[in-house]
Amino acid sequence: MLMKEYQSKLVSADKAVQVIKSGDWVEYAWGSSSPVLFTEAIAKRAEELTDVNFRGGVIMRPLTFIENDPEQKHFTWNSMHMSGYERKLADKGMAYYLPIKYSEVPRFIRENLRTDVVAIQVAPMDAHGYFNFGTTISHYAAAIDGARNVIVEVNEDMPRAHGGYDHAVHISKVDYIVEGGHLGLPELPAAAPSEIDKQIAAHVLEEIPDGACIQLGIGGMPNALGKMIADSDLKNLGAHTEMMVDGFVEMVEKGLLNGMEKNIDRGRIAYSFAAGSQSLYDLINENPMVAGYPVDYTNHPFNCAKIDKLMSINSAIEIDLTGQVCSESIGPRIISGAGGQLDFVEGAYNSKGGKTFICLPSTLTDKAGKLKSKIVPMLTPGAVVTDTRPVVQYIVTEYGKVNLKGLSSWQRAEALISIAHPDFRDELIAAAKELKIWRRKDI
Repeated sequence: MLMKEYQSKLVSADKAVQVIKSGDWVEYAWGSSSPVLFTEAIAKRAEELTDVNFRGGVIMRPLTFIENDPEQKHFTWNSMHMSGYERKLADKGMAYYLPIKYSEVPRFIRENLRTDVVAIQVAPMDAHGYFNFGTTISHYAAAIDGARNVIVEVNEDMPRAHGGYDHAVHISKVDYIVEGGHLGLPELPAAAPSEIDKQIAAHVLEEIPDGACIQLGIGGMPNALGKMIADSDLKNLGAHTEMMVDGFVEMVEKGLLNGMEKNIDRGRIAYSFAAGSQSLYDLINENPMVAGYPVDYTNHPFNCAKIDKLMSINSAIEIDLTGQVCSESIGPRIISGAGGQLDFVEGAYNSKGGKTFICLPSTLTDKAGKLKSKIVPMLTPGAVVTDTRPVVQYIVTEYGKVNLKGLSSWQRAEALISIAHPDFRDELIAAAKELKIWRRKDI
């Protein structure tokens, strides 16, 4: 019976995209699960369609139908979290940011957003009629629940994730099936950690106890920390994260990460989407240790707070002397997105024994070759506040770490200047005096 239904819904990508109409909103892809054949097929329909909006994020494959429509007569890309590729589109005015608090995305979709068509990549159907979402659980089930049409592109290389829940869709909810064969998965190589990344990671490592549950973001510093943890003598670590990255793989392989002290999902790594190397995708596949969940489970601060000793490690673009953190933009130029950073900042702080770390190098070198401080008197005009002053706990640079909880304005300025690059401390002190948030008399 299942195979009969399967055959009745099996079509070419060109046939499947015929369900898209002018004015539709299409839930397209997130992370490493971008459809391939669908991308090619929709591009062929450009001249037939107008004002079709696509929604997704962390895109790792080219959106050729967007690139070929620079004036957006036919298609518009709306990103809930910018990848480097999407950022380049945004710089050309060809992509737009949709602000989110990542834990709320399924609710956004159910209550606030219109979804006409869902077009996503999945693993082959199992014996029970389910297509597994694999590397991206995120918000797909919520989008499917409200969509007029659901298209799945079957990728034989997509790993099958254990649940969790809402990690698969039954064939009864699918309108069209497109078989893609072996399409591979786009890999996101872990950035090689710099010496500064390693120094920052070392400061964080000092704060991680045995039995801690780890949440890692992406980038050189989290990768460095993951390797340091894997090479440490820590025991019985767990993982609960929105994004599963390569940093967890070596921890598992070396036996440090077993999740046996977790309050929820004991013995399991809980994640919502994954992007990294093939080794990461292999770790997910048919592995009972790995549990894929929708993001309103992994990121909800109430759920995070249930987990003892949750350690949240994320990065930032700049921070001002009052403790406001910007992790999304350079001035008004969008770089990334809010994602789940605030979710985990709140959740980890409220977990018993939990801690939250915002990590950044003390400086950057601009395009003109000029060294600039990333600890600034006030955020760059137009910069987005990702984490407000009251919620921030540890700030870490290569020069040390400070805990801002409970500090007044002058104490915050003093603490942050102490971990700024030495070349900028005098001017930061002068700025703090001008802002009337400096109290020390001996400097």
